[in-house]
Amino acid sequence: MHSKGRMRRGVGRAAMIASVITLSCVATAAERKTMPLPDGWLFVQGDPEGAERADARTAGWRTVSVPHDWAIAGPVASDAKAGGENGFFPSGIAWYRRDLNVVPVPDRRYFIEFDGIMERSGVWVNGHHVGYRPMGYVSLRYDITRHLRRDGPNIVAVRADTAAAPSSRWYTGSGIYRHVRLIETSDVHVPQGGAFVRTTSIAGDAATVSVSTEIHNAGATSRGAMVDVVVTGPDGREAARARSPLAPVGAGRTDNVTREIRLTSPRRWDIDDPAMYRASIRILDEQGAVLDSETVSFGVREAEFTADTGFRLNGRTVKLKGVAIHHDGGAVGAAVPLAVWRQRLTALKALGVNAIRTAHNVPAPELLDLTDELGLLVMDEWFDQWNVAKTPEDYHLFFSDWHKRDAADMIRRDRNHPSIVLWSAGNEIHDTAYPVQAKAALRSLLDVAHANDPSRPVTMGLFRPNVTGDYANGFADMLDVVGQNYRETELAAAHRQDPRRRIVGTENGHNRLNWLPVRDNPAYAGMFLWTGIDYLGESNRAGWPFISRHTGLLDRTGAPHVRGLERASWWSEKPVLHVVRNAIPNAAGPATDGAGGPNQPTLPTMIAVATPQPPVALFDDWTPADPRPHPETIEVYSNCARVEAFLNGRSLGTLPINADASPRRWAVTYAPGEVRAVCRDPRVGGLSDGLRTAGRPVAIRLSSDAATVGSDFDSMAYIRALVVDAKGVTVPAAQQLLHFSVQGAGELIATDNGSVTDHRPFASPDRQPRDGSAVALVRGAGDGRFTVHVRADGLKPGAITLQAQKK
Repeated sequence: MHSKGRMRRGVGRAAMIASVITLSCVATAAERKTMPLPDGWLFVQGDPEGAERADARTAGWRTVSVPHDWAIAGPVASDAKAGGENGFFPSGIAWYRRDLNVVPVPDRRYFIEFDGIMERSGVWVNGHHVGYRPMGYVSLRYDITRHLRRDGPNIVAVRADTAAAPSSRWYTGSGIYRHVRLIETSDVHVPQGGAFVRTTSIAGDAATVSVSTEIHNAGATSRGAMVDVVVTGPDGREAARARSPLAPVGAGRTDNVTREIRLTSPRRWDIDDPAMYRASIRILDEQGAVLDSETVSFGVREAEFTADTGFRLNGRTVKLKGVAIHHDGGAVGAAVPLAVWRQRLTALKALGVNAIRTAHNVPAPELLDLTDELGLLVMDEWFDQWNVAKTPEDYHLFFSDWHKRDAADMIRRDRNHPSIVLWSAGNEIHDTAYPVQAKAALRSLLDVAHANDPSRPVTMGLFRPNVTGDYANGFADMLDVVGQNYRETELAAAHRQDPRRRIVGTENGHNRLNWLPVRDNPAYAGMFLWTGIDYLGESNRAGWPFISRHTGLLDRTGAPHVRGLERASWWSEKPVLHVVRNAIPNAAGPATDGAGGPNQPTLPTMIAVATPQPPVALFDDWTPADPRPHPETIEVYSNCARVEAFLNGRSLGTLPINADASPRRWAVTYAPGEVRAVCRDPRVGGLSDGLRTAGRPVAIRLSSDAATVGSDFDSMAYIRALVVDAKGVTVPAAQQLLHFSVQGAGELIATDNGSVTDHRPFASPDRQPRDGSAVALVRGAGDGRFTVHVRADGLKPGAITLQAQKK
């Protein structure tokens, strides 16, 4: 078990069988049992009549595993109903069915839990409707006890409906796209999200932790119960324990038991030391027998937003250097293995990113486990709209009826994560044009948030607040922390108008003009760039044939864009040096765009975000299309105090760091060979970066981000293929079609090149390189070794061998 009672993903078939046997045990008091349900699902795309019935005909249905996003298979089409908002991917209705393989036992309760179904979902068990939920991001748990039969089979059927489209401004995916599990407890149990662990005080060498446990009695008679808590420290040793007195819990009632636990010399969770504790919570009866159990991972830390110094973590000021991310994983769609998030978040952290905004919805629960582990701070966001629509079929149709329940469930699911330091009630909510309506909705959400989590503040991404009067009419000041999208100087002015306001940039552009007001204003808690990673959808702005947005620090494959290299020079705490080629004429002249690129006028931020980007003029290569002598600019991104540049071994001089964060540039006449930049700081020895001119392509070179990969859904390895010349230099203009294949105990999941206009299905083994590169996503298939081969006409093939592990 781990946080909030979820089992670690990827339980193998043997463990599944063992779980089935365990779930059929005799009716005695016992701890909670959880059986993951990844395999054996029957799937059909369509809406056949009677699909919910236990005896439904399933001829023609195919077998799939979940998480499963059927839409990512495509094909993309210019006339797709969900349009460019959904990246021109398909949408519609699909059904899933499987036998739960459970024999119910008297006096036990059975729940089916879905981390996410996209969207307007319905769930049936043995033909009985057990629940409906319009929101596609909220986690669901249904009590199915009374619908189970001892003589079996026990069939669950799920209807996932994205036919009403467009219902989102970005790619949503379709189907049961997150994990599913079956949970067995006693009648007396901890309900979904019912365990809450938070640090209430830290003083000197001790901390006080509050452990609140809801106990629900679903039985017909009153039962005596007590709560036993054992806290384990980051070192794996017991740190504290407590037990509540025995107390009756009435039939059908939910009681809350809170115990205060003192931890001596606590190790604080921090971005550089993300130390995690575990609270093992057991509900005991009068004889001390276990009725239910849940394990909650938590961190001991102090986090606060202040009006004068921004954000403080464990007593020190930390500038939030954040990025917004959507929920898709690129080539894998919305069903994202944890390894994909690990690769992406690790790459972002290497660029100096220390915070994540989950735009514009709560993420998969395991992503928050990962931010806890990696020491990344999180703004956890709930909604993209309230009562006023952004697309015709979006959540505005359901907000008035569902927002309280959805917000409460999202908060209760996520509130134990120490990485979360801020809730966001919404993004660019259009209700603010109607202040009375907007204030009523915000008050409702604030009440839900503060009731379910009094330990964290709430913000939202205000949309043009000076137009709708949010700072003048009191709406903005209802927020615990005032957040604004873009227009950084406006938010700074709002703080000057009322210095009591705590402020944060909730969505921001990549330009220097966006960064400098945040960097130089202590009151600014930080910013969240739009975006951290290129994402599928929202391509209606650029139109067909675009299927995704290229606004990230990283592309879809997890490789940094040039803007990511520049950001590292501003945000990283470690010495950074990157050299690129700037092909804009007269690039070495004064910068006028506020972004490091010269001679490009600054567009208003919202216009720049909403319009297609100009042709790329910054390149991570020294191989221009024109090989003849012509003007080029060497551009260097570095936090080193002094940097020296070289062209073919000849020094071009040393330049100091610019106070305005602009890059250092040297104008040269292009000559093939090597460009190199060297950090000349006395305490930074050997730091340099270089570019070499590429010759003709001759071979394929492979690398992997892992030598060993598991065989479960959440395991994945990135195989990056580079087309290189005879000296190993990447050839950026290479166009050979690469063919990926796997031999041995592994399987090919997807290929990608990060192109925003490549329509080849991601499951295809064939992929053209972009800028000389393409990737394959592979996983193991049992125990053993497997080799990834990549070949192309006219190139020496590449091969790399990995070790597969069965988990």
